Amino acid sequence: MLQRFTARAVVVGNRAGTVIPDAVLDVTDGRIGWVGPAAEAPRTDDAEVVELPGVLLPGLVNAHSHAPMVLFRGQGEGLPLDRWLHEVMWPREARLTPEDVEVAMTAASAEMLRNGVTTSVEMYFHPERIAAAVGRTGARAIIATPILPLPGLPPFDEQLRTAVELAARAAGDGTVEYGLGPHAAYTVPLPVLRDAAAAAREHGMLLHLHVAETATEGAGLLAEHSLSVPALLAAHDVLGGRVLAAHCVHMDDADLEIWRQHDVSVAHCPASNAKLASGVARLRDMLDRGIRVGMGTDGPASNDGLDLFADLRLAASLARLAGRSATALTAAEAFWLATGAAADAIGRPDLGQLEAGRRADFVHVDTRDLVFEPVGDLGDWLAHLVWSGAGRHVRDVWVGGCPVVRNGVSTTVDTEALRSDVGERAARLAGI
Repeated sequence: MLQRFTARAVVVGNRAGTVIPDAVLDVTDGRIGWVGPAAEAPRTDDAEVVELPGVLLPGLVNAHSHAPMVLFRGQGEGLPLDRWLHEVMWPREARLTPEDVEVAMTAASAEMLRNGVTTSVEMYFHPERIAAAVGRTGARAIIATPILPLPGLPPFDEQLRTAVELAARAAGDGTVEYGLGPHAAYTVPLPVLRDAAAAAREHGMLLHLHVAETATEGAGLLAEHSLSVPALLAAHDVLGGRVLAAHCVHMDDADLEIWRQHDVSVAHCPASNAKLASGVARLRDMLDRGIRVGMGTDGPASNDGLDLFADLRLAASLARLAGRSATALTAAEAFWLATGAAADAIGRPDLGQLEAGRRADFVHVDTRDLVFEPVGDLGDWLAHLVWSGAGRHVRDVWVGGCPVVRNGVSTTVDTEALRSDVGERAARLAGI
């Protein structure tokens, strides 16, 4: 059945910042059939018409997250990354159960949907339980099965084999996709990274890892190999195919050139990088080189939010500060980093923009709020979304044309029960 949605405007989500006023969005069988001005809409006599008072946006794409870490939100406040991991996170994670992960991911997924995030790239334990969670909430996810040298985990070759087998069993309907998530070059041996990359290329999987998050993490590798981490990954045939590198804060010109040559995508996580004092990534330089970049929240224990609006606002602010220019990152570019650019960065051209043929993942933002006034020209919509907007302004969300948030409330799960459950599990994991 054809559904026709009308709105004050549609923000397409492309780099140009296209905004269509007095717009219509048609949806059939989970895909966008037509989008454009109402005056030009194709005639139809049997459509279900939904009139909306605000603007429609593409579902936001979170390019890097460890969302089940809502269990650890706010823990280890004030610690640098290495101490935060070793003293707070990893001891708690050692006590995780599969059920903990599923409950936490369900709650986090509902929170992201409430904030307009319809797709996330997840790297966390028990990937099948993460898939079950997004199946409950109605979201989408690319789940990079983690490969890590932690006590209790199988040998690396077994971890990799299991991850590839899991991906082969995925439904292939665009809802859940599995990738490979070797943590980083400083935690996973280079031969294992090379094997994971080869497997990812062979099976068309996303290879997702952390790169150059802190200034010191590559010091040992540099001393041993006389190469930066990006150069080392290139030398060991880790690059090529669908590679998504998170953070990429401490990169020099030669490193960025390696990324450009190998078409490595970047998940930019400004809030996490700022909170942990990791540094400010060279976002403008990446974009000017043609490197694909998408916005990420990182985990809710190191952000601590899952509101991508806040991250894109911070990204724009930091880019302008770093470049000492108010034009270093436009509002249109900032919004694109959380929509069309992010979809491109994760290798999902079916998502991220409101255009015919793409999946009908879209968000209704209620603009009956003073932060969205005045609107003198179409560019003001993007300026207000980036500089004034927040997840709290999201009223309704559809994934594949199905409503998953209505009037600010999840249609699929009981968020209040989940909040209570997460609190009890977090207390147990903290030893309280």
